Amino acid sequence: MSNEVLWTPPSDVRETSRIGHYLRWLERERGLAFADYEALRHWSVTDLAGFWSSIWDYFEVVAHTPPTETVGDRHMPGARWFPGATLNYAENVLRMPGRAGDDPAVIAHGQTRAPVTLSKDELREAVRRCAAGLRRLGVGPGDRVAAYAPNIPETYVLMLATASLGAIFSSCAPEFGTRSVCDRWQQIEPRVLVAVDGYRYGDKPVDRRAEVAAIRDALPSVEHLVMIDYLEPGAGSGWSELTAPTDEPLTFAAVPFDHPLYVLYSSGTTGLPKPIVHGHGGILLEHLKMLALHHDLGPADRFFWFTTTGWMMWNFLVSGPAVGATIVLFDGNPGAPSLDTLWALAQDSRMTYFGTSAPFLLACRKSALVPRADHDLTALRGLGSTGAPLPPEGFEWVYDAVSPTLQLQSLSGGTDVCTGFVGGVPLLPVRSGEIACRALGAAVEAYAPDGTPVLDQLGELVITEPMPSMPVGFWNDPDGSRYREAYFDVYPGVWRHGDWITINDHGGCVITGRSDATLNRGGVRLGTAEFYSVVEGLPEIADSLVVHLEDNEGGAGELLLFVVTADGRDLDGPLTAKIAKELRTALSPRHVPDAVYRITGVPRTLSGKKLEVPVKKILTGAPVEAAAAKGALANPESLAEFEKLARDGVS
Repeated sequence: MSNEVLWTPPSDVRETSRIGHYLRWLERERGLAFADYEALRHWSVTDLAGFWSSIWDYFEVVAHTPPTETVGDRHMPGARWFPGATLNYAENVLRMPGRAGDDPAVIAHGQTRAPVTLSKDELREAVRRCAAGLRRLGVGPGDRVAAYAPNIPETYVLMLATASLGAIFSSCAPEFGTRSVCDRWQQIEPRVLVAVDGYRYGDKPVDRRAEVAAIRDALPSVEHLVMIDYLEPGAGSGWSELTAPTDEPLTFAAVPFDHPLYVLYSSGTTGLPKPIVHGHGGILLEHLKMLALHHDLGPADRFFWFTTTGWMMWNFLVSGPAVGATIVLFDGNPGAPSLDTLWALAQDSRMTYFGTSAPFLLACRKSALVPRADHDLTALRGLGSTGAPLPPEGFEWVYDAVSPTLQLQSLSGGTDVCTGFVGGVPLLPVRSGEIACRALGAAVEAYAPDGTPVLDQLGELVITEPMPSMPVGFWNDPDGSRYREAYFDVYPGVWRHGDWITINDHGGCVITGRSDATLNRGGVRLGTAEFYSVVEGLPEIADSLVVHLEDNEGGAGELLLFVVTADGRDLDGPLTAKIAKELRTALSPRHVPDAVYRITGVPRTLSGKKLEVPVKKILTGAPVEAAAAKGALANPESLAEFEKLARDGVS
């Protein structure tokens, strides 16, 4: 780990940043002064009522009735936030503070149709008409509206219109397979289904009408199917009927703070995806805090994250207007016609914040891309990376090839809280290979196996105090047993997230992969991220996956490495030896694999995460169907190679 400082906050950061403005507000309005970020963070997780009420007041949350208190019982699970308050997420987003009616609110690019821009007034008008259309279909508070649609303005308008009524939204990206979609939506029984006829991925048309028909057939709860003629405009769109002109005013249902806003899902790589219910108030407060105070976004910004509607980063992105930011949407293949596509979009849209995934940045590095040489990226102030740990070489590539002056924010969080709980902040430097801090209001600790916090040691990532954006619950879990089992069965009253984290003495964090995918040989625990950083740093290796098969007799077990070679080259003796030498030198002799196999592709979820645990299950004899839900995978065919290896005796 290099820890080299790559970016330092400007000397006037407290005068120019939104968190600096918040600090001055705290001093003026609350009589609170903090010398540095860590002092502020410590207050935010010890005085929960003081911190979260300050977020409510500082951002001037629009409420219909005020809360009777900030937080009642602090115990997890079951903490009650802002009891008595009623509000509406959509009302607060559509306020778009600091923006005039003709300012752009949404800039949408894609590979299926020409770019679309919606002003603040146009977005509000579209939501007004869509909400009226949903009302005509009988949609009211608590009803579910499902979108099988990509990252386009219609999906966003539908989400806000649904929320405005107090109904509950759920989306799946149209690349999800029928089984994967039905596994999600059969659980929540939507009343209305809105779907596209298809889309283009690069220059390839993808017709989804057969999938839409199959999904509807599998969902007897659906009373209305509304089609968006996205792939073939003019084919007869139900969307234009839904959003037909009307005189109905734009109104917002006043709902309790924890009223369900939308249902997100765990990746569903094994078993049914968990239907995670998020509430209006918790999501609003968390996203106001994170977008403004951590990402430093406001009315001057154009905020982008490369995401589909099947990943929680879409829900995070589309809260941007709540802090006044214009959001930039992209639908299509980020690698078509080349990996330069999104960097060209950054220039064309005058993007100020570019959010993406660590695998995308590493792929750009591997392709020797130098975006700043080909594009005017001078507007870019921030770059966000999530989805997987970003190793030091990813940090260094950003500062060499994208911009030496932007702030790179590596962050990690989860669908479960619909945010990042470790990330960056304008007040702190950027260090290579390191997440800068624990976020405000997120009481993140590293726990040893005995449940004690550790510093400068690998530990389980836990959250020891409640956050407002923790789930309202799981759908159809009346006694809360599935919810408790998911997060609270290891450390009672403490949220166990399922990642390994190291927190160092200056507050920085390193996430080293899922704790259930840990490599543990001879008592040395290592997350998979460091392993991949070494292996994929070799020019001969394009991608890799590692699993550790334990020995039931208590021995060291087997460490198996699977590699995708660059340019389809052979995996020969010299390359295997080179891999072993690099791992021995960089990590330890214990981490030299017992065997290395060449594969054609690493199995990944639709949001890009590697599937170590399902592969491990397949290699130890589980049938593919039991190990992974293929519809949740970007490349389900990749599992066949592991099935063959298991048959041939790898165990």
